[in-house]
Amino acid sequence: MTDISLDWLVSVDDHVLEPPHVWQERLPAKFKEAGPHIVNDADGEAWVFEGKRKPTTGLSAAAGKKREDFSPLPITYADMRPGCYEPNARIEDMNRAGVLASLSFPSFPRFCGQEFTEAEDRELGLLCVQAYNDWMIEEWCGAAPDRLIPMVILPLWDPALAAKEIERTAAMGAKAIAFSENAYELGLPSIHDRSGYWEPMIAAANDTGMPLCMHLGSSSRLPSTSPDMPMLGVIALSPVASTAAACIDWLFSPWLPKYENLKLCLSEGGIGWIPYVIERCDHVVEVQRGWAAKDGFSADDYLKGWGGDESNSGGLDLSAMPSELFRKHIFGCFIEDPFGVASIEKIGVDNVMIETDYPHTDSTWPNCIEVAHKELAGLSDEVKRKVMQTNASRVFNFALPEPPATRQ
Repeated sequence: MTDISLDWLVSVDDHVLEPPHVWQERLPAKFKEAGPHIVNDADGEAWVFEGKRKPTTGLSAAAGKKREDFSPLPITYADMRPGCYEPNARIEDMNRAGVLASLSFPSFPRFCGQEFTEAEDRELGLLCVQAYNDWMIEEWCGAAPDRLIPMVILPLWDPALAAKEIERTAAMGAKAIAFSENAYELGLPSIHDRSGYWEPMIAAANDTGMPLCMHLGSSSRLPSTSPDMPMLGVIALSPVASTAAACIDWLFSPWLPKYENLKLCLSEGGIGWIPYVIERCDHVVEVQRGWAAKDGFSADDYLKGWGGDESNSGGLDLSAMPSELFRKHIFGCFIEDPFGVASIEKIGVDNVMIETDYPHTDSTWPNCIEVAHKELAGLSDEVKRKVMQTNASRVFNFALPEPPATRQ
């Protein structure tokens, strides 16, 4: 295919608000009552799962609204743009904004499906995960398979089951996996767990070539300096305290040196912090590796790694510095980040992708392509093409489609 016009971009972070029928049409009859369903009663409209009520916040379905009209109060499906939950309407909204292809995170299941990890009934939880994935691949992305990129969720409570779900959905055409920025905050083992808890899932992601996408907030925890920190401060802090922390976590884990094809996407975390983090991690290894590799200092699992040969400096492969591991395995994603774009050469032009965040409040819709060109002004067309199109095509292993004849 010849180069696609730069009037189109690929968004690697959007969101879908699942229509009410997703689980009711796909769960076995005996689980329909406990499974996710919509109720409309005196308290308004809400999802109910295992008897627990969960309304949809207006901040999750803000597309088409003015900023001064954004509200965290509950919203009904009747009050949403159809593009929030209906795939053909989503394609129309994408065409209007110059979005060639889109990858969407879940809403009711939360960013990495942790709603079902918290289910009291594990059998129901697994069926809900599988029902969501089948719907995502067959119905949502099936409506426009060249334009909508399927991302799946996992039964995080069992990495062996998660590996099987990765393999099952990869065979159906899935291209990405939603994972947590910090599974420890979900009550699960961390990625440093000495038993290798996550290795079956990581190995399956490596073998299928499907990236692990860690959305800001997928730890179900908002970072704060104190319980009374203003919410605007929490929002400002999150990329630094959550996404940068996730990046460092993986750079000092055993997994990146071990799994050649493992890819990690840091979704909606911005990119301006990346040069400092890479530089800092390299500096720490250079300065601290001597004492940390000696016997009796067990705090540093990067240099005294588990499961390896402790006769060398740790058992983890130190032939690659953190900066090298980042360039090979990790991809930063941004919506609007002028400082980060100005540092793109230090980050790596092959390691950056753009997002539109439809239909959340941070979204650039309906001006996505215009904002993208403003953000990337001054860069060469070659770099713009990587950030807007070809990096995503390579990382998620999909062919860029021919753009529509005209934008709507």
